[in-house]
Amino acid sequence: MAAEPTNGGNMIVLISADGKRFEVTEAAASQSLLVCGMIEDGCTANGIPLPNVVADILAKVVEYCNKHAAVSSEAAGSSSSSEELMKFDAKFVDVDKATLLELILAANYMNIKGLVDLTCQRVADMMSGKTPEQMREMFGFENDFTPEEEEAIRKENAWAFGN
Repeated sequence: MAAEPTNGGNMIVLISADGKRFEVTEAAASQSLLVCGMIEDGCTANGIPLPNVVADILAKVVEYCNKHAAVSSEAAGSSSSSEELMKFDAKFVDVDKATLLELILAANYMNIKGLVDLTCQRVADMMSGKTPEQMREMFGFENDFTPEEEEAIRKENAWAFGN
């Protein structure tokens, strides 16, 4: 998957865990502090391997980086650009839970602060107003507390449970 170069920037090849190659502009690749460090160190000749990110998730990360780099290079800070980016971001994180969690892991591994913040905020929004039981069901977590332990925790932290 190749990206069109913007402003004549150098092209960087990112290589997913499953061997797919993504050609992106240096501006887009630099959204990742991990990749940015490799660019600065001159480690881009044969592509940058990302062994913790599979191709379908890397494709989404590249989409995010391309959009954010393009908007940054345009009228930075203009209200129309900000509004466009907010719409893009809202649609971008409107994905299934498994994809969202993989995006969080990829963003964290690649050190893309904006994407970490965006995806974690989406999870926080999904959790908002939910009971612990609803959150366990939503994310498939098993309750490993005994009823006595859970009651003690609820008493200790009554402020958090609205009691």
